[in-house]
Amino acid sequence: MPELTIEEKLVELCIKKGISLSAAESCTGGMIAARLVNVSGVSDVFPGSIVTYSDACKHKLLGVKKSTLKNHGAVSKKTAKEMAKGICRKMKTDVGIGVTGIAGPGGGTKKKPVGLVYISCCYRDKVTVEKYLFQGDRSQIREDTVKNALNLARRCINERQKNF
Repeated sequence: MPELTIEEKLVELCIKKGISLSAAESCTGGMIAARLVNVSGVSDVFPGSIVTYSDACKHKLLGVKKSTLKNHGAVSKKTAKEMAKGICRKMKTDVGIGVTGIAGPGGGTKKKPVGLVYISCCYRDKVTVEKYLFQGDRSQIREDTVKNALNLARRCINERQKNF
């Protein structure tokens, strides 16, 4: 029997634990949702995701503070944290994934180069944010973001389950 994919492992864990999951996506543009809905039974735990590519959408749909966007930028640890918390509130889920980054090929700066991505996971009101600097083209950066986001959600659930 072939090994389960990352998304299959995450969905199986959520179903087993009775945990709901949602995603706030920026640079991945819906790729996390697309991967999750490939898994049979995901509708039991995944109501959906929201793609918030613009700052205005991040603020309006997820409640990311205007001051956060102004002072830290869309691609920042603070924005990623607020995205994960915001998607949990909006979708009323136990777990929220947030991703924001610069997939390129343009848009990078010296301080925030192409490949810079922040991935966040909110579970039980505790948010973990990880910073990555991925290499490759736009497609590769987005794919690496999806894989790491799904893995982060699985790790957060497993770690927090041990503490309860």
